[in-house]
Amino acid sequence: MTSDSSDVQDPAEDIPSHPAKNDDTLGGPVEKVRFRYLKEVLSLFGVIFLVVVFRSVVLEPFKIPSGSMIPSLRIGDFILVNKFTYGLKVPFSDLSLGVVNLDPVYLMKLNKVKRGDVIVFKYPVEPNIYYIKRVIGLPGETVEIKEKKVLINGKPLDIEELPRSKFMPSMDEKFKDTNFKFYRVKLKDRSFIYQVDQDNYFQTDLEKKTIPADSYFVMGDNRDFSYDSRYWGFVPHKNVKGKAFLVWLSMHFPDNPNEEIVFRTDRIGKLIN
Repeated sequence: MTSDSSDVQDPAEDIPSHPAKNDDTLGGPVEKVRFRYLKEVLSLFGVIFLVVVFRSVVLEPFKIPSGSMIPSLRIGDFILVNKFTYGLKVPFSDLSLGVVNLDPVYLMKLNKVKRGDVIVFKYPVEPNIYYIKRVIGLPGETVEIKEKKVLINGKPLDIEELPRSKFMPSMDEKFKDTNFKFYRVKLKDRSFIYQVDQDNYFQTDLEKKTIPADSYFVMGDNRDFSYDSRYWGFVPHKNVKGKAFLVWLSMHFPDNPNEEIVFRTDRIGKLIN
């Protein structure tokens, strides 16, 4: 007998012809999620590794903590250092960490260090510390200081005095009351400015010294407030990390916690001469 009622499925049709796969088996949803997370983690580590290699070989940021390079660099400047300027190094070959202090391995050497370059280097006495100073004397030259004037190979650098009024209004608070004189050093292809404290007579002279091969005599632009080659000697080329070339950010952090942090927007993008 036929019936006009709706069809009723045979219960046997609800039984799958093959057992359902367990979610925990290979290729199941859980395993796919795990694989996706693993892929993302590996990608993240890959990016981090490339960034670290980039910092080791090409560019690295540093923050200026002291006033030894005023007026060229101010306390609170954030700078970029070109580590590729003087040559391409094997990544991490110049690592300094704890008791480890490696000398760089160059794949190729490019430009020579020039007088007037602002360099970041491993402090020769304690290589785990980085210093930033300006190159004044080159390998094989003689350097001496008479009454705070630098002589290279017996000849004074070409300098001109600049008016105080150009620099003192923006001087860092720490040095506002210092009796500075300002000078511009004129080189063949560039110039730079340094300052001396007229009331400070410490280290006004330095006996003549010959700079060793592959080494440099460096000084801070804030001459009377810089701990440099006058005190601890020369910088070997192997210690040079790179050349400072740009201020990408500058902030003044006041000693008084009630005062606000000041962003020096006028210094952003300033090239380091």
